[in-house]
Amino acid sequence: MKQSEAKKRIEELRSKTEYYAKRYYDDDVSEISDFEYDMLMVELRNLEKEFPEFNSKDSLTQKVGGTVKKGFEEVVHEVPLQSLQDVFSFEEVEEFDTRIQKQAKEYGKETKYVVETKIDGLSAALKYENGIFVQGATRGNGLIGEDVTNNLATVKNIPKKLKEPINITVRGEVFISKSDFEKMNEERAYEESTLFANARNAAAGSLRQLDSSITQKRPLDIYIFNIQKIEGKEINSHYEALEYLSYLGFNINPVRMLCSNIKEVTEAIKKIGEDREKLTFGIDGAVVKVDNLSLREDLGQTSKVPRWAVAYKYPPEKKETILKDIICQVGRTGAITPMAILEPVSVAGSTISKTTLHNEDFVKDKDLRIGDTVVIQKAGDVIPEIVEVVKEKRTGNEKEFKMPKQCPVCGAPAIREDGEAVLRCTGIECPAKLLRNIIHFVSKEGMEIDGLGENIVEQFIENGLISNISDIYNLTFNDIASLKKNGKKFAQNLVDAINNSKQNDLHKLITALGIRHIGAKSAKTLAKHFGSMNNLMNATIEELSNIEDVGEITAQSIYEFFNQEQTKDLISKLEKVGVNMNAISKGENDDRFLGKTFVLTGSLENFTRDEASEIIENLGGKVSSSVSKKTTYVLAGEEAGSKLTKAQDLGITIISEKEFSDMIK
Repeated sequence: MKQSEAKKRIEELRSKTEYYAKRYYDDDVSEISDFEYDMLMVELRNLEKEFPEFNSKDSLTQKVGGTVKKGFEEVVHEVPLQSLQDVFSFEEVEEFDTRIQKQAKEYGKETKYVVETKIDGLSAALKYENGIFVQGATRGNGLIGEDVTNNLATVKNIPKKLKEPINITVRGEVFISKSDFEKMNEERAYEESTLFANARNAAAGSLRQLDSSITQKRPLDIYIFNIQKIEGKEINSHYEALEYLSYLGFNINPVRMLCSNIKEVTEAIKKIGEDREKLTFGIDGAVVKVDNLSLREDLGQTSKVPRWAVAYKYPPEKKETILKDIICQVGRTGAITPMAILEPVSVAGSTISKTTLHNEDFVKDKDLRIGDTVVIQKAGDVIPEIVEVVKEKRTGNEKEFKMPKQCPVCGAPAIREDGEAVLRCTGIECPAKLLRNIIHFVSKEGMEIDGLGENIVEQFIENGLISNISDIYNLTFNDIASLKKNGKKFAQNLVDAINNSKQNDLHKLITALGIRHIGAKSAKTLAKHFGSMNNLMNATIEELSNIEDVGEITAQSIYEFFNQEQTKDLISKLEKVGVNMNAISKGENDDRFLGKTFVLTGSLENFTRDEASEIIENLGGKVSSSVSKKTTYVLAGEEAGSKLTKAQDLGITIISEKEFSDMIK
């Protein structure tokens, strides 16, 4: 390679590795696999070795990635938390041994090694004074980390007090076990939240929360693997140090093998590779460390890595299999997700028979067809994923997949909104959406049934007491009281709240139905215009489009919603149990604010923002969030801000709370 080409490639690699390292260490996001990142680093390291004139101390080959997150106090590590030199073959491990043996002879010291699993998590230092845990910090850039003492205090396996009153700083790896990680992602999938890419990112993101109560809810664990600093005790070997740490009460790395020679080292690495799927935690390699601590001192370290250890990285395992079918699953918010059904194949020790395909765009981007030969790998050794299609193995019998036009659970129309990647079921009675639909129905913006929280609703569904939104109104005092010990007062309050909601104005019911593009404000407009649910249900698209603030898309959405059999069935059931279907006359004939637009700013003494807005809208006016030339009045309370200033600049009429009160008398 020419010098000019090498310089350009080195700059490209530094830019890429800096970007990916920032995403990984600072943002806890993996945009590429560990193996792909490692290969970029290997190429960069080799080019810098071949063209030393382009070396730079700012290259990631010379420093540890990671910075201190805003919001955390800085901690200066008394002993740097360094990275490890990666190796990718047994030849490189043997080269490491040759160098160590040569130097050990020069110093006249024996050579043994300890081989351990390289746990895939976030490195942290724990400091103890007189045996009491006083401080915990992340690695950061190796020299300066983040003070996460409160967060680490929530990790169950970190002892708060040691068996001896000793001053010691230890280093460990915070992680989430495979089973806990799978449970977390199952829950997130059920909630239709973004899945964690891997257990390492989940652990790192959990530990680096500014709110320790969030960290406490995450299933974090830790294995301690090194003494950074110790006072008042002499320890001669790393293996001895691990045994002492265990005695003190630390949860130490459970996989550790003392090896007398390089042959035993390579066998230990192979054994870890063979057993990695049996481990309860994820690993991203095996670490080979010099056991003799005195020899470690002699060997020293570079600015980034110790010279007495290397990390062997296992290559990712990929397998080919057949994509037998693609089925669709419906989540609790109605999201319809394609799922790959695979010819069972063993990857990294696990049998994979299905995996998520995320959404329609993923299927198109990968050009997946039923019957294709596909390449599977496990992301982060946990999540199976389709990497690519082996197109040269296509026979012509493969079938293209198309997302359904109806919900596979309830048969209602499936809609993909502009700008969204997700296809959603629109059925109001879809069993898959039942919980979410009820939570919205009873919310403050909807029917405002206080006491019907998510946990209570889940219990009603699990006990078979609710299978349809209308079943809320069939709940009895005894049904509710049975959920809680001494739950009579709770039951009576909830019964009252349910009965009271039957008398709500029509606009509350319209909002509660969760029609696409219809919020509380639009619901009030519809209730006022049509006066009854019956009139609204029978409205044509043209009639709906002629209403102010209802465009063609919204009109189409309303029309389609009320023409679904599920909607008609639910409205009929709600009417039978006594839910009000008509607009209440409050403010019905008073349009004194018709054509006028209000902006509210500052704090009001006698009204909440919502109350003032509702009054304005009931009197025919509009409420806007921003001041413009179209604004009629700015209602200014105490500590009014920039909106008041802008109104003054534009010459908009500014009214006080008293003036507003006079206007609505």
